[in-house]
Amino acid sequence: MRSLFRFLSQNYFFLLFLVLESISLVLIVNYNNFQKVQFLNSSNRVTASIYESFNSVYSFFNLKQTNAELAAENARLRNQLQTFIGEMVPLQADSIPTDSVQYEFIPARVINSSFNKQYNYITLNKGRKDGVEPDMGIIGPTGVVGIITQVSDHYATGPTILNKRWRVSAKIKSSNYFGSLAWDGLNYQKASLNEIPFHVEMTIGDTIVTSGYSSVFPEGIPIGQIDDFTYQSGDNFYDISVTLTTNFANLSHVEVIKNKHRNELNNMQQQYRNE
Repeated sequence: MRSLFRFLSQNYFFLLFLVLESISLVLIVNYNNFQKVQFLNSSNRVTASIYESFNSVYSFFNLKQTNAELAAENARLRNQLQTFIGEMVPLQADSIPTDSVQYEFIPARVINSSFNKQYNYITLNKGRKDGVEPDMGIIGPTGVVGIITQVSDHYATGPTILNKRWRVSAKIKSSNYFGSLAWDGLNYQKASLNEIPFHVEMTIGDTIVTSGYSSVFPEGIPIGQIDDFTYQSGDNFYDISVTLTTNFANLSHVEVIKNKHRNELNNMQQQYRNE
């Protein structure tokens, strides 16, 4: 305590100067518009710089997860390209016959999405000017997300799997038996696979993928895994519970699937229905 008093007594004039200087600055800033604006702009720049620094640190420590997701996404796209082209080819622009590629993937960012309602929708930052059209499928890094129904010049929206009005044609990957996958409106992590006959063999953990029996999704896009199945005596079909691979509570980037043969396929199917 004695040392503190000695310090204050020795530096009395300097400390008094700092106090008076601070009071003067406060008065100048508060009672002069020009100085107030300059001060606020400077403080905003400092605050933004601090936030940017914190965000950079957070992004750095989150790189491991981001890189893992990108690696998984690149592997999935590589497998899809090889499947769609129909032969094993090097992934180089000059070596891929573009006229034989049926599907095009348009990257998009999620700007709004819900998962806790009965009828959930998603909104993307890509629209008609980016090549997005109604009835295009939406997939995320880990599987199926939804379908586009409404499009403007710069935005698109549509229902996700977590919408009781929408069903997805799906199949069990190991056996190729297909049915329709629907959400019951209860748990955003689970859905039900219907119309699978009771004689089909399956096990817990079997992978559920898109069947390819529509113009929206190509075959083999992950949807989920079987976590439970039951069979009631007298029924012809299983009750199958599926854990979805897409985490709708943490979805930021997706891809819109453009099927270049969609109109041709739909016209053929329409002719068949008319006959």
